[in-house]
Amino acid sequence: VRLQASGGGLVQPGNSLRLSCAASGGTLDDYNMGWVRQAPGEERELVSCIRSKGRITNYIDSLKGRFTISRDIAKNTVYLQMDSLKPEDTAVYYCVADQRYCTAFVEEFDYWGQGTLVTVSS
Repeated sequence: VRLQASGGGLVQPGNSLRLSCAASGGTLDDYNMGWVRQAPGEERELVSCIRSKGRITNYIDSLKGRFTISRDIAKNTVYLQMDSLKPEDTAVYYCVADQRYCTAFVEEFDYWGQGTLVTVSS
């Protein structure tokens, strides 16, 4: 499967942004889909993952209630809605996929999109 992430950009603190990940060469209900982010100077971390059957796991407690993963099977697209953005959310966000599982060990994801930069700054 090939993944194309989009929607990043510069946003002021407190505002919202929605990232999209369009998948091709495979269908979402065959893959566990996630969003990984990497802040400057930090390790990559899994933000959220939606399993092939639809169950969602959020991996970062501080983001609960602010970041929401969803998918549109018909459009073969996964989204990350990011609300009340903070400067510490600045990172490159990657769309990832794997047919086996969702895992916090991000290196286990077999498929990666190219990343989209989100900068939260006034």
